Amino acid sequence: MTKRTNRRGFLGRSAAAGAVGVGYWTGTSPVLKAQESALQGLSAGCIGVGGKGGSDTSHIAENGVNIAALCDIDGDTVNKKAREFPDAEKFSDFREMLDKVGDKIDIVTVSTPDHTHAAAAVRAMRMKKHVYCQKPLTWSISEARLMRETAEQMGVVTQMGNQGTSEDGLRTAVEVIQSGAIGDVSEVHVWSNRPVWPQGQGRPEGEDPIPENLNWDAWIGPAPMRPFKKGVYHSFNWRGWVDFGTGALGDMACHTTNMPVMALKLWDPVAVTALKNPGIFEGETYPASSSLLFEFPEREGLPACQFYWYDGGELPREDLIGKLPKRFQEQIAKQREGGRKTSGALVVGSKGMVFSANDYGAQFDILPQDDFKDYQKPDPWLPRIPFKAGNDQRQKWEFVSTIKGEYEPGTMSNFGYAGRLTETILVGNLALRAGEGKRIEWDAKNLKSTNVPEVNEFVAREYRSGWEL
Repeated sequence: MTKRTNRRGFLGRSAAAGAVGVGYWTGTSPVLKAQESALQGLSAGCIGVGGKGGSDTSHIAENGVNIAALCDIDGDTVNKKAREFPDAEKFSDFREMLDKVGDKIDIVTVSTPDHTHAAAAVRAMRMKKHVYCQKPLTWSISEARLMRETAEQMGVVTQMGNQGTSEDGLRTAVEVIQSGAIGDVSEVHVWSNRPVWPQGQGRPEGEDPIPENLNWDAWIGPAPMRPFKKGVYHSFNWRGWVDFGTGALGDMACHTTNMPVMALKLWDPVAVTALKNPGIFEGETYPASSSLLFEFPEREGLPACQFYWYDGGELPREDLIGKLPKRFQEQIAKQREGGRKTSGALVVGSKGMVFSANDYGAQFDILPQDDFKDYQKPDPWLPRIPFKAGNDQRQKWEFVSTIKGEYEPGTMSNFGYAGRLTETILVGNLALRAGEGKRIEWDAKNLKSTNVPEVNEFVAREYRSGWEL
């Protein structure tokens, strides 16, 4: 197929329903008719342009995309980014941005707090815009389902910002596990050094004056309105508040569980239990630490599997720690003495284990090391991104090049994949609402617990007027 045919035939292709299988990666391609503007040059509107959103905006531009609009609820932030893109129109409300410049843009990036991801991204996809959205894909489980369904229906190219997906090392680890090198996998253990923001506390009293350059109404978005308190929610600590963030699990699991979830098709748990759970504090914030157990049945020829999640300094059982590389055992010993918390992902098979201390699964060990010292990794079958740069830039290249029709494998963390990953992860937060030791039986098809109905109200949310999807 010629490059010209690629651009005309595949522009707007979507890998929305892509899935990783044993020996192959497939991205389905419902073809969206190319906008003529895209053939002459793509344009983007960027929502959330500070912090991670700042780099997301710049990385999109590095791929030849014109930044036509910048949106941020903080006027200082948008004005600072406008120095880099002086011709971009500036907004403080993404609804206004999409209404005004929607016909001038092809791409929308969403790099906002979790609670506004779906409100922005679904609007954009319904306008047939290609969307890059930060992780976790959504604040709620039902939004994750809606995001992947909308992406598929609209035929747009999508990508979630778990940039480790673009790492060759992660894709190699998936191939090692799927090749059967470590045998049948019955357990996965993933732990995180998060949270690094306040959790386990209640809402502060009183309120502070809203800064003149801050659009507080737009920051709250679809969530219930609450008073502005300086440094409490905006601009970083929102992750710990249940109305805005998804806690340590939502923040990091899209990174740290990505490799084992992809390798083992860990979709649709049948049950989740909070093994250690101080509970949602006063209905306001996630607990300072927790451990969860997800149960997965047999699936596509793979044996039943238990997935354990730990945060806030919690760790797997000692017999597993004792099998990790010595250098990492030393780090855990320091952690137990009050030192820096560690993160890790351990996939336990009948013949060996795969262990990654890298949040993205990009570097890994096959254990026991003596047993695998002569091991030859399988020939690659997952695509490798040919663009050489940091993982974040590689993922943006994959996204933009797919839109252009110049990269046929498509985006690997498309909303078909990322939506399922996010759904799986966020079921864990239902367990934190249920109480310690209470096993939640989960009907993934219908997005509800069949035995603890009181948690079902948290599968979705009632949107504030004007912010409905």
